[in-house]
Amino acid sequence: MTRPILQVALDLLELPRALAIADEAVQGGADWIEAGTPLIKSEGMEAVRALRDRFPTHPIVADMKIADTGTIEVEMAAKAGASIVCILGDADDVVIREAVRAARLYGIRLMADLINVVDPVGRSAELAGLGVTIINAHVGIDQQMIGRQSIDLLRQIRETTTVQIAVAGGLDAVTAAETVRHGADIVIVGGGIIRSGDVTGAATRVRAAIDNPDLAPKKKKSLDDEIREILMTVSAPNITDAMHRKGSMVGLFSLCGDVKMVGKAVTVQTIAGDWAKPVEAIDHAEAGDVLVINNDSCTHVAPWGELATRSALNRGITGVVIDGAVRDVDDIRKLRFPLFAKATQPNAGEPKGLGEINAEILCGGQYVNPGDWIVGDESGVVVIPAERAYEVARRALEVKKTEERIRAEIERGATLSSISELLKWEKK
Repeated sequence: MTRPILQVALDLLELPRALAIADEAVQGGADWIEAGTPLIKSEGMEAVRALRDRFPTHPIVADMKIADTGTIEVEMAAKAGASIVCILGDADDVVIREAVRAARLYGIRLMADLINVVDPVGRSAELAGLGVTIINAHVGIDQQMIGRQSIDLLRQIRETTTVQIAVAGGLDAVTAAETVRHGADIVIVGGGIIRSGDVTGAATRVRAAIDNPDLAPKKKKSLDDEIREILMTVSAPNITDAMHRKGSMVGLFSLCGDVKMVGKAVTVQTIAGDWAKPVEAIDHAEAGDVLVINNDSCTHVAPWGELATRSALNRGITGVVIDGAVRDVDDIRKLRFPLFAKATQPNAGEPKGLGEINAEILCGGQYVNPGDWIVGDESGVVVIPAERAYEVARRALEVKKTEERIRAEIERGATLSSISELLKWEKK
């Protein structure tokens, strides 16, 4: 088997950062360097020229995503120093033919991107017949967020495609190895490398995984397990960023300080310190759930205390959110239990039994339904609608990766303003 090619996708906006990250990726074993579509849109052909100057012996990929004027776009990328140019697989055949002719004229290769192609198997055969030399089984970022995977696209086309196959779309060391096991010739990794605080280390791990794919982990997780695992690694601010500043509860604080809570909501509506339904809800919950209690922001009487907390721990409940007050604070803090409330109050209510369990409630200004995912840390509590849980978790992870890279650059002496090129990107 030929050694798989590792292509690093520089999907960035700032050319100086892209060049620095490319240096680190090459040290980690990257073979091909891609001027990603965002970089080309931001910096134009200067990005391709700069990469060619910096890496004279490495193939440079220009991810142009050509949809029209195949000749002129291939020509400009080739003259700037590209070795491979990317065209959309669903472009008209006339565009494909013109791009192929231009690529042959300038001695470069053409990669067709199958993103959004309705019939990838049939179209791959057509593209190969038209003269395309690389087919890219690519699932776009927004598609990845809802669970679509490039490995599924690869499986569809591998048996019927004779040209080289590249695979792209949210890959890391584990999934990159899986693509090689299924016949990928070129493995394209973007965020899994370029957003790492240690780009060289990340590239080295991917390189090792695709060179020895049978040694890479193959463990499968349920969707809920994957969602929980991701949400445990990201912060509440990461999640609100991923949701465009939505989902955050207002006025709650972490009673036990630096603790983390992730789980599906069991909702409780109660009134003025009535603690019957909150305590009954403990027995409705499963291990890993979070109780979300609306006490109508009542802070002069508490529907929750130490004994309820100990009962919740016995059930494996991972946290409690109360739009209201809590008591027995000293004892609860000793338990280090994730409990979020609006106030502390020694007064206890009475078990009258008013309210209901597992109905839609309003808590901290956010509507919460049973089964919604709840994440809490010292920054606050965020609600993720159940139907968007996987998507939001994946987007939050991308936010975290981006911050990790920026943090690493700040630790090396840069400033947030200079990294982000704020003056250049301020709204005009």
